[in-house]
Amino acid sequence: MQKSTLHTLVLLFLFSLSYAQKPKKPASSEIYESIQKLNFLGSVLYIAAHPDDENTRLISYMSNHVKARTAYLSLTRGDGGQNLIGPEIRELLGVMRTQELLAARRVDGGEQIFTRANDFGYSKHPDETLAIWDKETVLSDVVLAIRKFKPDIIINRFDHRSPGTTHGHHTSSAMLSFEAFDLANDASAYSNQLKHNSLWQPKRLFFNTSWWFYGSQKKFEKADKSNMVNFDIGVYYPLKGLSNNEVAALASSQHLCQGFGRLSQRGTQKEYIEFLKGEPLTDNKDFFDGIDTSWNRVKGGKAIGDILYKVENEFNFVNPSEHIPQLTKAYQLLQKIEDDHWKAQKTKELKAIIEMCAGLYLEASAETNWATQGESINLNIEALNRSNTPITLVSFNNSSDLNVSKNILLENNIKFSFKDAIKIDNTTSPTTPYWLNEKGSLGMYKADEKFIGLPETPRLFNIDFNLLVNNVPITFTKPIIQRFSKPDKGELYRPFEIIPEASARITEKVIIFDNDQQHNITVVVKAGHDNLEGYAEIHHPKNWNVYPEKQKVSIKNKGEEQSLVFTIIPPKNQSEGYISPIVHVNDKAYTKELIEINYDHIPFQTVLLPSETKVVRLDIKKKGENIAYIQGAGDMVPESLEQIGYNVRILKPEDINTETLSRFDAVVVGIRAYNTVEALKFKQQILFDFVAQGGNMIVQYNTRHRLKVPELAPYELELSRDRVTDENAEVRILEPEHTLLNYPNKITQNDFKGWTQERGLYFPNKWSKEFTPILSMNDKNEKPKKGSLLVAKHGKGHYIYTGLSFFREFPEGVSGAYRLFANMLSIGKEDLKQKTKLSN
Repeated sequence: MQKSTLHTLVLLFLFSLSYAQKPKKPASSEIYESIQKLNFLGSVLYIAAHPDDENTRLISYMSNHVKARTAYLSLTRGDGGQNLIGPEIRELLGVMRTQELLAARRVDGGEQIFTRANDFGYSKHPDETLAIWDKETVLSDVVLAIRKFKPDIIINRFDHRSPGTTHGHHTSSAMLSFEAFDLANDASAYSNQLKHNSLWQPKRLFFNTSWWFYGSQKKFEKADKSNMVNFDIGVYYPLKGLSNNEVAALASSQHLCQGFGRLSQRGTQKEYIEFLKGEPLTDNKDFFDGIDTSWNRVKGGKAIGDILYKVENEFNFVNPSEHIPQLTKAYQLLQKIEDDHWKAQKTKELKAIIEMCAGLYLEASAETNWATQGESINLNIEALNRSNTPITLVSFNNSSDLNVSKNILLENNIKFSFKDAIKIDNTTSPTTPYWLNEKGSLGMYKADEKFIGLPETPRLFNIDFNLLVNNVPITFTKPIIQRFSKPDKGELYRPFEIIPEASARITEKVIIFDNDQQHNITVVVKAGHDNLEGYAEIHHPKNWNVYPEKQKVSIKNKGEEQSLVFTIIPPKNQSEGYISPIVHVNDKAYTKELIEINYDHIPFQTVLLPSETKVVRLDIKKKGENIAYIQGAGDMVPESLEQIGYNVRILKPEDINTETLSRFDAVVVGIRAYNTVEALKFKQQILFDFVAQGGNMIVQYNTRHRLKVPELAPYELELSRDRVTDENAEVRILEPEHTLLNYPNKITQNDFKGWTQERGLYFPNKWSKEFTPILSMNDKNEKPKKGSLLVAKHGKGHYIYTGLSFFREFPEGVSGAYRLFANMLSIGKEDLKQKTKLSN
């Protein structure tokens, strides 16, 4: 029993821990709301597929109005989406979106859980989704989440009965939830989980329906709602000064990389949930009908409830510390109950309330935010009691080498500070997202069993503050952080992390060789500690050459970098492969790159990934020299075009004028620029005039939603949601003699091999006769789509619209994508005299 209890406590701690860094400093109203939640013994699990799928209105309502413990199970981390605010895609985008979800939960009061499923991109049917994901593994993760969280109610965001009508990931999330609802209480299902978890049967399963699933408001009004519960989700919270919808808007606005910043709403609004499975409701207004959510739910809970309900009813907003004697009495009684699940959860909540009521401030701050194996780190320990409650700091310790006895009475508002140090063990693993430690598959990440479901890698370095609060021993655990300040930002917090003693990166992730001439590359080595000595070399394909073979690494100070220049010599014929820097220090070899993700709306992140660069010896020709690039939602296309010898200049909207454009051979519009750059609506005619005068204009994909311009093209062009998600889908050439496919590179079926994630998205489905469709493609069992690449002659130049995913293919070094894009830039330039290359 003791072993099981300990494991439950550890898992609960890991599930709920959030590394926002900056400690919460709650007001009395927040303490009171925490007591209300403490006195509600019920839970809700909301299930969907991606970050930003969740209905923050409903999560906030359940957490803040109903007072239920509420969590969102997102099956993926959103790795396959786009990024509107930066260059991170794939794994790094998944790290960002994980943090945005955690930021949203800090606003709406929910918790966050994941499975190991990888967002591999858009899927049109759950059959495809579940085949790529490995259905059994993801289903086991959903069952595990239910067994750990033990929800009374599960709410699906999507409808399990509508395969093929929406994103395959969406429907799959509902289908897996529907199946897991019963499996969680089946001892024969995933029995290996029962070593540390018990069976659980949720009471009810709902579907969070709305008019959207019916196609229109009118159809929804006519729908049979006898099996639905509806309620006003626009309730107002006087203690917050916000309505539920305002809280929800703040939460969903954390998904900034997906462009989810939005206006808040106020006032009455109906929400609907449809009963699917479990015990039917007898009261259509009470989701927890028939479930005892009082302290009477647990054996021995009545005595605890008698104390805590009185605290809630008589709460002193002016002096919350008045209640600490009652709270510590309840804490002692809570440790005696037999229900491990509720003991662990309510102990965590009650400890936080005691800490808040006492105005306790406990902190362990390191002098730096990172260290390496074997290093000693100085700590500043702070303990402050801001109440008249008798509190003694008995000791503080960590799990390894620190154990300091103090026995100091923490008098009201007298700060105690101590200096100490910890040593990092030589076997300590570097800090990185746990799901990226090993290479997974297209549809699944790999993870250590003990981490499955967690939003983040648990912090290894914490300080336990062992206190006597009103003569009751209570331990408060705080992660070691770094607290510092910047003149332009004020007080800042960062997590304390372990990094390798050496890391290396090549500044270019893809290097294209358009001939057999050698190319210099820069390897940047970063030191994790002072006086780093070693050497670096580059692992490379056999038919490529690198010199020198190795170079000395010598870095004096921790955190500094050394740049080493190597020369890469490609083969004479077309070839591709990967090169990887290796740093040797003593008898160890380091092959990973340390990546930093730094945005104001999420905590600072460090990620360790294998350091590698794709090298491509490419048979490619091009015409034209100077390219203007108008940035949209963020992509690596400009850097990629520079790789094949183009001179690319970023053009801001205010710089778009006839004189400036005359210096360029072509203008390329970045992905979703017409969705994100308001000022372009004033520049369209200037761009069309540039085309008419002989320039080329290439517009990459946009969505029809929230277009900023009245006209995408000089001729009629209408966007749709058409897309081809199978990156290996057959590409049929419609116009084999068209210049676009023949000059200066002959485009063949081979150029469409090796594409990644998808062919393209948001193709036009209607266009005027001036446009010529070049390619046709489709996913399995669908009609051919001809809108992926359209070209129109306009005056002396050419306008090209493409939904092909060049923004995904270029960073992966896909040869055919480069060759085709070079043709797009070169069209009509057969007799072009090279312009003078623009200077920097």
